[in-house]
Amino acid sequence: MPPAFRAALDRFDPARPPLILGHFDADGLSAVAILARALDRAGRPAAIRITGKGENPWSPALQQELQANQPGGLIVTDLGIRDGDILPGVPTVLVDHHVPTGTPGEAAVISGNGWVPEPTSSLLAFWCAKALGGNDDLLWLAALGLIGDMAEKGFPELTDAQARYGKTALRDAVSLVNAPRRTARADAGPALALLMRCDSPKELLRGGHPETALLQAAKAEVAAELDRVRRTPPKIRGGVALIRFSSPCQIHPLVAQAWRGRLRDKIVLAVNTGYRPGWIHFAARSATGADLIRFLADHRPPGAGTEYGSGHAQATGGALRPADWADFAARIGFPEETAPEETAHD
Repeated sequence: MPPAFRAALDRFDPARPPLILGHFDADGLSAVAILARALDRAGRPAAIRITGKGENPWSPALQQELQANQPGGLIVTDLGIRDGDILPGVPTVLVDHHVPTGTPGEAAVISGNGWVPEPTSSLLAFWCAKALGGNDDLLWLAALGLIGDMAEKGFPELTDAQARYGKTALRDAVSLVNAPRRTARADAGPALALLMRCDSPKELLRGGHPETALLQAAKAEVAAELDRVRRTPPKIRGGVALIRFSSPCQIHPLVAQAWRGRLRDKIVLAVNTGYRPGWIHFAARSATGADLIRFLADHRPPGAGTEYGSGHAQATGGALRPADWADFAARIGFPEETAPEETAHD
């Protein structure tokens, strides 16, 4: 893997800084921090862009923004592997572990999908960083991503990190780093700042940085919203359970995961009508072993775009416009499901 990453970097234009684009959860942020810190140490400092609510690299708006930066190369991590070039003509490498849904043009792909056990994006980034030097001190960042994506078995790197930094400290750091992206503002900037600055999870947790208080406030906001909606009862039709609520916070994956353990013979859909104006967001989880990406593909409404049905076979979801949501809901046995009026605008 390090030689493959080095070969991808060798295609970059050395006269212009590269740009790292990453997801805003613990795994994506940790992967970005590893790659950015390793590149900086190698004398190749990179610009960084973290995605926000509803953004993905294949959307025209984000592509236009990235093109305006004129990067010497593009590193995209933890944002999926889809069809087509992100920035045609710009050397690109994707570091990712999600189920691919297409061929990403001319991009080099470093993927952990299908491995047993499956490495997360942050662990892939840690391995890639070896092409730029040792960087062994960044191991704790890889551990955050592994814990954040629940890939906690079979990796000697995680065992090493837990012995070196402490299991509790790593878990507490993951909880804090994950909080901002679930808030109504979804600003993961403070979390990334700590990952770029700190040298251990205990330093991150100590509270000596102004960002720590922001993360603690974010965690409290998300906990309050989750407590408010957690008792929403599901509607069950056949093998599908649907829990619908409205929240500006990204708590639908947490709600789906909680009900997954209670409805072990169902595909659970947590549906959030208030996360982003003009869209219905949902998370799918199941303890049945069903391939949820296949389930969504089999019931895909004609208007679904790149926001629909990527991720993992056991943890996926998407976002649909109101009319497409009604179509999808009818396909899975809930024909009475319509979008509330307040989400039906652009």
